[in-house]
Amino acid sequence: MLTSIALIFLLGMSLGGIFQKLKLPRLLGMLLTGIILGPYVLNLLDSSLLGISADLREIALIIILTRAGLALDLDDLKKVGRPAVLMCFVPACFEILGMVLLAPRLLGISVLEATIMGAVVGAVSPAVIVPKMLMLMEKGYGKNNNIPQLIMAGASVDDVFVIVMFTAFTGLAQGDIISPMSFVQIPVSIITGVIVGAAIGIVLAVFFKKVHIRDSIKVIILLCISFLMITLQNAVGGIVPFSGLLAVMSIGIALQRKRQIVAERLSGKYSKLWVAAEVMLFVLVGATVDISYALSAGVAAIILIFGVLIFRMAGVFCCMLKTKLSMKERLFCMIGYMPKATVQAAIGGVPLAMGLGCGKIVLTVAVLAILITAPLGAFGIDMTYKRLLTKQE
Repeated sequence: MLTSIALIFLLGMSLGGIFQKLKLPRLLGMLLTGIILGPYVLNLLDSSLLGISADLREIALIIILTRAGLALDLDDLKKVGRPAVLMCFVPACFEILGMVLLAPRLLGISVLEATIMGAVVGAVSPAVIVPKMLMLMEKGYGKNNNIPQLIMAGASVDDVFVIVMFTAFTGLAQGDIISPMSFVQIPVSIITGVIVGAAIGIVLAVFFKKVHIRDSIKVIILLCISFLMITLQNAVGGIVPFSGLLAVMSIGIALQRKRQIVAERLSGKYSKLWVAAEVMLFVLVGATVDISYALSAGVAAIILIFGVLIFRMAGVFCCMLKTKLSMKERLFCMIGYMPKATVQAAIGGVPLAMGLGCGKIVLTVAVLAILITAPLGAFGIDMTYKRLLTKQE
């Protein structure tokens, strides 16, 4: 396993640096590293490491969402208002609709299979989007209309909505009946996650004020509590809908609200943690990519992905109606809400594992969605933010 970890970091950082020199997103180099080292090409990664790949990817996601919470000002989010709420579910609904309209014609699958595929592909990747939005906030771009906060908040809740939809559609494919309670889970999991996370964040703020400890120890405490939130989500999921990832982000927001100085220092510590977590996350996501699956789909699957992206961008545009955002800013939001990676890597293979007839093609399209949209979205953000957003000094 030690050799595998060394290869992941050395090659991941090297290829990431090369791609950055070529004015391409670093994550593209990391994804390529994972594909090359993974079981479908050179097979140089230890099976024990791949066995805990999902847990390692989740840790990386926890780190970046905590950092997002520590940097997210609730007052800025309140100013955004309605569009932030709409971004949580409208673009995903548009993309699922696009999949229902296009996939049966292009791939010859049923409408129900198309909805399952749409739910897999419909989630954006916080792991790609959040670091980019934090970078824009640090540089002051889009700050006048709180655009980074809008995209970051929407991306964090979007995944909860899509995963619940995916569970409902796969249940239907297995012969279950979709009950109204399936959809009630979405707002309940959001509310419980936010409430629990905010309560813990407030308690931590009081504790850090009264007990003086090193920032490094605070980071360890925060990480441990975040891990427990994910454990709690898995433990009570069948009883009370609860979003552990939203709770993690809410802890950071509450801490930033009550102890801003501490939150700023901890955000700096988390930025350093992200240097390693980013490499691990995207290399392991790349290792899940089966190139033979991707090539077997052919041109039709690629056309489908670009087609549903247009539907997603239309959904984002609808969220921006009746706002004071300029057309350039709306275009940036449409570009910034494209990347997919983590959710597709996590649930893309589930229909195949369930034995559903559409399993193989769903996995193929999920793989292609990662390969196309993660670098395309990241590259689009990097290339357009200076032209489309206003910088506030």
